[in-house]
Amino acid sequence: MYKITSNTEGVCTPLGFYADGISAGLKADGALDMAFVYSETPCVLASVLTTNKMAAAPIHHAKGVKQTNFVMINSKNANAMTGKPGMADLEEILEHAKQKKSGLINPLMSSTGVIGVRLPKEKLIAGVEKFDLSAKNPHTAAQAIMTTDRFSKEIAVDVTLEDGKTFSIGAMAKGAGMINPAMATMLCFITTDAQINYITMQEILERVNAKTFNAASVDGDTSTNDTVFLMANGRAVCHDDDAFEEALFMVMDFLAKELVRDGEGATKLVTYHVTGAYSNTEAQKVAKTLANSLLIKTALYGEDPNWGRIAMSVGACGAKCEEEKLTIAYDDVVLFKQGENLFDEAVEAEASAIMKRDAFTINVDLGIGGGTFRAYGCDLGNEYIKINADYRT
Repeated sequence: MYKITSNTEGVCTPLGFYADGISAGLKADGALDMAFVYSETPCVLASVLTTNKMAAAPIHHAKGVKQTNFVMINSKNANAMTGKPGMADLEEILEHAKQKKSGLINPLMSSTGVIGVRLPKEKLIAGVEKFDLSAKNPHTAAQAIMTTDRFSKEIAVDVTLEDGKTFSIGAMAKGAGMINPAMATMLCFITTDAQINYITMQEILERVNAKTFNAASVDGDTSTNDTVFLMANGRAVCHDDDAFEEALFMVMDFLAKELVRDGEGATKLVTYHVTGAYSNTEAQKVAKTLANSLLIKTALYGEDPNWGRIAMSVGACGAKCEEEKLTIAYDDVVLFKQGENLFDEAVEAEASAIMKRDAFTINVDLGIGGGTFRAYGCDLGNEYIKINADYRT
């Protein structure tokens, strides 16, 4: 067997990884706005990239890359919808990084921020000069990649195998808006010193992504820049597929929930647990529909246990379902059970109390088969409108 324990050093937890965040003048008041993740030895790279057909320049540049040891990240500017000039800007910045910082292998860039604006190239080039590749400051790196995020998002775990050997996984992510379950829908950078080959790591990443970042929704919009990079430098000289997948799930599941909890203007993290579906695919369809529904999101914000909106969304999503077999519960409070409406004053009071919590689960049992899926969503209120109305300014 193996044991998984938590660690506090983020992306710098695995052996041989370094990270830092600096101010390049992209944000006002000298706030951190540019970061890097670096390995002193080459890394196998697995990735999941946005499904948006208007993908940003960093996405096009990263496609097909399977080895790197350096990723630089900037906030405030997405370098999306900038055409060939945007790609040329990216390549010039990375070429400068290769000249100034020796030992970089296939350096990559990841960007987040406003769409349709050229990169402030000179500021980013100057920012590269400030990078100290021997720095281990994972927390400042996590802060530097934030945009509308209210808090940084980091996690790390150590895995001890049965023979006593250990490897680690560390990660940081950003995201609060443009979060929709169509891929990763944010930026996430994961490091590990496990000794794992590309094919295995890519397959594991895609499986775990489907159950974590792909299950998260804030507003139903898929960004042009969504990225998950998983870098493995093999320094631990050990690996176990099962242990690696479980640890990676713990890391990515935590971050997926943190993204939703930090949804722009959000006050609640809601898990939609769908069971009894005809298949896992149908359960996924139901759960994601619930997580994306604006009517449900606004009911959550108003703390109104309007279970009719849940039933409506289930019936509208196209999955096999029947009124006489459907059960809806908020945590353990059942509101509707196999065709019977249980929503009296007492049940409403109990459900309303649950909705005042900052996290709870809406359970939906279709009563048809063995399919299950969990999706994560949040409420939607006035603050979301304010943030996005003023986003460019």
